[in-house]
Amino acid sequence: MELVTPAIGLIFWTTVVFTLLVLLLKKFAWKPILSAVDERNQSIKNSLAQAEKARNEMSELTANNEKIIAQAKVDRDIILKEARDMKNEIISEAKDKASKEAEKLVSTAKEQILNEKMKAITELKNHVADLSIEMAEKILSSELSDVAKQKELVKKALKESKN
Repeated sequence: MELVTPAIGLIFWTTVVFTLLVLLLKKFAWKPILSAVDERNQSIKNSLAQAEKARNEMSELTANNEKIIAQAKVDRDIILKEARDMKNEIISEAKDKASKEAEKLVSTAKEQILNEKMKAITELKNHVADLSIEMAEKILSSELSDVAKQKELVKKALKESKN
């Protein structure tokens, strides 16, 4: 029995020490530990909520970026179409202007050729007239050197003027 008594005493004191330890832990450690665990749980919930919010914002940003990229592609296509149209218009205007300039140059060249032709014809007529007058002078001077021929020529001219 002596062995049973020290074991009962050991159990008794172990129970007392355990109970005191539980009471001390409950009074001093459990509340801070539980509050720390609650704070940690709340912190994890807040972090998860922020992560979810960030994920949603990233989804929205991705959607907005895709919309912006799509709009930029549409704007780019519009600008490229306008640039092509403007290029074609400029080329067309340049062709029209070049064509008009060419027509103007051809017209001016034709006028100059016509003027030169008329000038040459006029000079030729003047030269022919001068030659005719010289020849007439020579013929008349040879014809008029004789007095009888002069009288005959005057009579002939008078007859022609009367008719």
